[in-house]
Amino acid sequence: MNDPLGLIQAGGVRGVTPPSQGQHAGKADPDAPQFVDLLKQNLEEVNRLQADANQAMEDLTTGRRDDVATVIGATQKADLAFQMLLQVRNKVMDAYEELKQMRV
Repeated sequence: MNDPLGLIQAGGVRGVTPPSQGQHAGKADPDAPQFVDLLKQNLEEVNRLQADANQAMEDLTTGRRDDVATVIGATQKADLAFQMLLQVRNKVMDAYEELKQMRV
């Protein structure tokens, strides 16, 4: 196998320790954030970005702001964050549907 970047070694990918050789083999890291916590943080961040974009649009329409580029940037950032969150939701739902179809 050709490895032009030198990332693959005989023991695996450089810088990545296989789970069996890790410090917590077979155990989850108690200090690692939980998926639900990360999801909540991202939901709050998307909500904040959308509120900022709405406030920027309101300021633009009422005349309190005249920088259209900043308003467009805030709106696009909020839209992109929402689209990303929607894709994460879709992937989670796909995984759930796949688990539902597994036979035990």
